[in-house]
Amino acid sequence: MKVSEITVENLAFYLKLDHQNLTNEEIAELEIFLDSAKSFIVSYTGLNLENLDDYNEFVIAIYVLCQDMYDTRSMYIDKSNLNKVVEAILGFHHTNLL
Repeated sequence: MKVSEITVENLAFYLKLDHQNLTNEEIAELEIFLDSAKSFIVSYTGLNLENLDDYNEFVIAIYVLCQDMYDTRSMYIDKSNLNKVVEAILGFHHTNLL
């Protein structure tokens, strides 16, 4: 799977949610989490959104970031308290070293 192929339905399955019973608000929330996770990875690594598909490991990073946002009901990602797996994955592809 590639980053661009991740859907809200995939994310709901990962989060152990019944996609068919989600409200419109819950679907919108998952879409925001998904977009935020992608934006965070782009910002953290310095890669373009299109380049994320070149690295399969970003899929799990997106899932973990979305799970954290879902669990804490937070629409932002705290860089100072980043999951160690996500930090390692993103660190391998970090291009903006400033």
